[in-house]
Amino acid sequence: MSTFESSGTDFKAVRQSLLAERRRNYRCGNNYVTLSSIPTWLQHSREKVAGAPSEAAAVSPSNKLADKVSLWRGDITRLELDAVVNAANRSLLGGGGVDGAIHAAAGPQLRAECAALRGCDTGEVKLTQGYRLPARHVLHTVGPVGEKPDLLRRCYAGCLELARRHGLRSLAFPCVSTGVFGYPNEAAARVALATVRTELEQHADELDRVVFCLFLEQDVKAYQRLMPVFFPLEDGA
Repeated sequence: MSTFESSGTDFKAVRQSLLAERRRNYRCGNNYVTLSSIPTWLQHSREKVAGAPSEAAAVSPSNKLADKVSLWRGDITRLELDAVVNAANRSLLGGGGVDGAIHAAAGPQLRAECAALRGCDTGEVKLTQGYRLPARHVLHTVGPVGEKPDLLRRCYAGCLELARRHGLRSLAFPCVSTGVFGYPNEAAARVALATVRTELEQHADELDRVVFCLFLEQDVKAYQRLMPVFFPLEDGA
């Protein structure tokens, strides 16, 4: 019997106390979003009557994998997950868009930790604490400028690999490299979905959920159209 067991320590109560303490420090206050409140693609598809997919599925149907991914539209700095991904620039010191929002919400400690990392190359990933974000960690990745599928694929695969290495089981991706970096939105969505699908096929038991966090209407439409292509459901689901 361990010391904690013999002393009657209530691990659940301890975890709840630590979480309550973290939540008091969130920049977003009580406006955080828990993972349990975000339906998986499997749950979403069962609740919605979907029309015929716009193109044939690119992979075999799998309810198990469809239950590992979600689409969510909103502010990534409100997500209470193990990690959120930052579409960073090479300096890692903040910028516009998602990058600026994450730095603003996390607070100056994030910039200080990033400064010690001495930048990040395109296609690479670096890990920091989340500080005042609801997410416990931030995975910073630098996407390519323009349409470079191999580099964008490295961003998504690298984030998932680093998450697994550190035992992070839930994470959210923004639309890396779209916007000012100039990657066409639907083409970027295809790379993101294909890469995450491949990684989940190999490591599904090491990850609980991958959330695609969307903001622009064109991204929402692209992902909704492509999810049945890369995460098709089994018959009768």
